[in-house]
Amino acid sequence: MQTRRQFIQIVPVAGATLMAGREALANAKLDENDAQAKALGYAHDATKVDAKKQPKWAKGQICSGCQLYQGKAADAWGGCPLFGGKQVAGKGWCNAWVKKA
Repeated sequence: MQTRRQFIQIVPVAGATLMAGREALANAKLDENDAQAKALGYAHDATKVDAKKQPKWAKGQICSGCQLYQGKAADAWGGCPLFGGKQVAGKGWCNAWVKKA
């Protein structure tokens, strides 16, 4: 049985551990072979998108110019809600691309 003092000592450590784990997940980079990435035609480099396979692609469309991109325009990587908040390349592209307002 734990005492109140032991419980109070454990809570900050547990909280810090949870926060570190959450931050690690938020900084995880999306793998192009991820099932969701493949389903949306995601590529780390938009210049390498095959226009025949991805007819929605147009020159100049990159993740950092997408409404869903959660990083700054100059960031190399930023979060995307379509991929569970995983980091996508700022110069990447996928079929869900929507021009920033």
